[in-house]
Amino acid sequence: MTRKKLIAGNWKMNKSGTEAVELVSELVTQLGPQTEVDVLVCPPFTALETVSRKLEGTSLKLGAQTMHAERSGAYTGEISAPMLRDLYVTYVILGHSERRALFGETDEVVNGKVLAALKNELRPILCVGETLEEREAGETLKVVQTQLEGGLAGVDAAQAASLTIAYEPVWAIGTGKVATAAQAQEVHAFIRELLGARFEPSLARKIRILYGGSMKPDNAPELLAQKDIDGGLIGGASLEARSFLELVNAAAEAK
Repeated sequence: MTRKKLIAGNWKMNKSGTEAVELVSELVTQLGPQTEVDVLVCPPFTALETVSRKLEGTSLKLGAQTMHAERSGAYTGEISAPMLRDLYVTYVILGHSERRALFGETDEVVNGKVLAALKNELRPILCVGETLEEREAGETLKVVQTQLEGGLAGVDAAQAASLTIAYEPVWAIGTGKVATAAQAQEVHAFIRELLGARFEPSLARKIRILYGGSMKPDNAPELLAQKDIDGGLIGGASLEARSFLELVNAAAEAK
């Protein structure tokens, strides 16, 4: 089965509203009406509305970097799924390693967000991945399985098509280090096997699994050529139009 590649830019806490519009304007101009690759940008909350207006009528998709599991309430500083939907957001990154490590998000918390996203017709990008210590201890697959199964608790087969999984080896995020293509493929294949057991193999073959550990133009072709790597969750390289566009082109050329 051929899955359309997805290149998703996670801007993290970068870009003002004005800077965001400048970047997406260049992306829209350069990408034109291409449909070979799905392209997603995930600005900070403060830029979502202006970017949403700029993307109207284009092929680019809009995502958020996190959300709260509740629809509304006394959760100072938080954003809910209906609020994102109101801005025409279609994807939301959940369980990113920085949210887990810096803000204490557990598998249970992430799962609540995944379920809320699906209930509100948002497409969750569920992030899983091991730390350097866990990899060196030989616990990579165990950690990934625990996070994946915890994050997907209560998700049924009918919702599976809306899922995207991102494998992000924590030791390769923002460090310049990158898993080898073989290392990344091994974990991606393992994730697809788990998805097949969780749902069924035919559904697992439809779910995109992204690589999220310092993918850049120079290593993207080899990574994207792997059987089970369906795109990238891009951090630093998504903040500059040229490098991000090079990744989109690499995805378009991947066989």
